[in-house]
Amino acid sequence: MADLSRKRDRDRLAARREPYWQRLGAGAYVGFRRGPDTWIARFRGRDDKQQYCSLGEALEFDDAKRKAEEWLSQFSGSPVRTAKRDTVSAALETYLADLRRHDRLDAARRAEGHFKTALGFKPNDKRYKDPLAELQLENATQDDFLEWRDRLRSGRLPRTINRLVRAVSAGLNRANRLGHIGNPAAWRLEALPDDDESDTAVFLTPAQRKALIDAASPPAALFLRGLEVSGARPKELAAATARDFDGEHLKLSHRKGRPPKLRSRYVVLDEAGAAFIKLQAKGKLPAALLFTAAGQKPWRRDMWAQEARAAIAAHNKTARGSERIPTEASAYSFRHARISELLQVYGIDPLTVAAQTGTSLRMIERTYFKFIRSAMLEKISGLKARPSAPSA
Repeated sequence: MADLSRKRDRDRLAARREPYWQRLGAGAYVGFRRGPDTWIARFRGRDDKQQYCSLGEALEFDDAKRKAEEWLSQFSGSPVRTAKRDTVSAALETYLADLRRHDRLDAARRAEGHFKTALGFKPNDKRYKDPLAELQLENATQDDFLEWRDRLRSGRLPRTINRLVRAVSAGLNRANRLGHIGNPAAWRLEALPDDDESDTAVFLTPAQRKALIDAASPPAALFLRGLEVSGARPKELAAATARDFDGEHLKLSHRKGRPPKLRSRYVVLDEAGAAFIKLQAKGKLPAALLFTAAGQKPWRRDMWAQEARAAIAAHNKTARGSERIPTEASAYSFRHARISELLQVYGIDPLTVAAQTGTSLRMIERTYFKFIRSAMLEKISGLKARPSAPSA
């Protein structure tokens, strides 16, 4: 579907009789016929019957859209009958309210966390700091959303940025269907290339991990230590409860696949790891979380990300040279370190490591192949040459 809001994009369209359409709401469209450069509105009712209205020629997009909305407003049940002209942040709030109205509280909580990260929520001011948040949705262009995405790129992996963009896009799509005026083509961005983790993953040494834990707040230090001994994804460890620990193994669960299915595994802990998890479970009810943030709140993605960045900044204030921790490091870096050490230091085969950490051999090969190869060469070099069989 073409973006009709910009004249230069309309001028690039091929001349044809059939209009180029842009969605305004459910069943409601404004169209542009390239050649005569005329505008037309279209409405499809619940009976699937199409109705059209000529809007004229030599119009700018805003004028054509206004005329289309005036015509569309006559139809009972038309989504633009109660059109909302408001900011991007207001549209996202409408989406969150809709999730809560349908009792999708967990989805609303996750989406709100994504929005706070993506738009830089400032708790003290109770508002978002990114300029996109206060931009009128109907005036927002694709350039505005591309510039916003560029602002997100500092210190974040492409997959993280893509996840935040998808969350905001989904919210705006739903808000658009609920009556917020805007152009879905503006926030429909192509995903950034997802570089190999082998090039982007940050592997922290034992000394760096200790320094990061020492610099973190007490609740964050416990959480990071838990990641270090288990190799868990932060989201998995945040959801682990006291009943998930049996004294030797820690049950971790995550959703994977499309549609996502909950998959569980039992991670074998070493003696130090088991003792640490046992201490976290001591005195807790079976359903109680093993790790909680300040104020006994459940850990969320934005919370552990903020804590990790704060700990890195605190450590790097006084660290020099090789003692400094890369600013690209994150809570996930503890998982990278655990997997790499299981392969390189402890010599555990990739299949077992994949099963223990809930990943695939393909991902192990992509991200940690250099450790598999070095361990293999070391073992091969230690083999004694076997005597050849005597010739007949």
